[in-house]
Amino acid sequence: MIPITVVDVRAAEDLVVEVLRSGAIAQGPMVKRFEDAFAHVSGTKHAIAVNNGTTALVASLQALDLQPGDEVVTSPFTFVATLNAILEAGATVRFADIRRDDFAIDPDAVAAAVGPRTKVLMPVHLYGQTADMGKLAPLAAEHGLHVVEDSAQAVGASFEGRKAGSYGIGCFSLYATKNVTTAEGGVITTDDDALADKLRVMRNQGMKARYQYEMAGHNYRMTDLHAAVGIPQLEKLDQLTAARQANAKRLSEGLAGTPGLEVPQVLPGREHVWHQYTVLVGPHAMLSREEFASALTERGIGNGIYYPKIVFDYECYRGHPLIPDARVEDFPVAGAVAAQALSLPVHPHLTESEVDQIIETVREVLGA
Repeated sequence: MIPITVVDVRAAEDLVVEVLRSGAIAQGPMVKRFEDAFAHVSGTKHAIAVNNGTTALVASLQALDLQPGDEVVTSPFTFVATLNAILEAGATVRFADIRRDDFAIDPDAVAAAVGPRTKVLMPVHLYGQTADMGKLAPLAAEHGLHVVEDSAQAVGASFEGRKAGSYGIGCFSLYATKNVTTAEGGVITTDDDALADKLRVMRNQGMKARYQYEMAGHNYRMTDLHAAVGIPQLEKLDQLTAARQANAKRLSEGLAGTPGLEVPQVLPGREHVWHQYTVLVGPHAMLSREEFASALTERGIGNGIYYPKIVFDYECYRGHPLIPDARVEDFPVAGAVAAQALSLPVHPHLTESEVDQIIETVREVLGA
């Protein structure tokens, strides 16, 4: 089986042993070292490490002191953490449909969704390519909105040379399958000194210094052990990303023209870091998306469906008071993409023969 992803963190062994031998394994100097490296990668003044990507989203919204009734506009096609974080922060969710070409929130739909209670725009940079920040950032500025980027899948991605996570508050996940992983972990990026200070106090039970409490806080800390796992990946992120980009290029060239299959695009001005290589299995394909996925699995090609439904289209969210008037039929592009999207292996550990095998198998299964 060619897996959909491979986790290889062996390069961190020496740093992990260093932390273990130090006897100090909670948040400490290794976290600071990781934060400095991440700030460099994201092109921001500050990177605040936390214990997971959902925490990064929650803490960022909490730091903005949203009030009951304040709204966050975001994508309906995303991982559930995006929605859960907004609900945990007590904000009301407004959705705007996506574009098919980048799987991200449509600036025109955002403009229509913004209302008098809107306080935050939360674009989701899905699969490794940013949303259209050239339109979204000015739109947010026009309406006086905070920008909180769900950059969980987009470490190192950029829009016209500006990195994901640098448009306001960036929120990254370091989960096991991400392009940079610490097993569990997250990072918040910002250029705002006051906000960064507030987030650092918040993540440490509200302490500015030991037993000097500044606010009601939380335990959102990352450990030095987790940071040690991530540092070597940041140091070779360019190399790992280049391998993903090379694999994606070969996949797109090899799969072009496959009947019923739409390959992903790299839009002008954007650097795609290929967290996932996501194709669309259209209505004219000889197999349904589910049949296609099963056929690939039977032939040893790992694959994944990210995500099978619009994010709020589950029983646990029906009638939720903070998700008013959300109907699947109001988001036709997101609905169509959720029914057609399927991801193929693109990770940096693929061999050339494995990429060839993926291409040949996909074309064979779809009758090319």
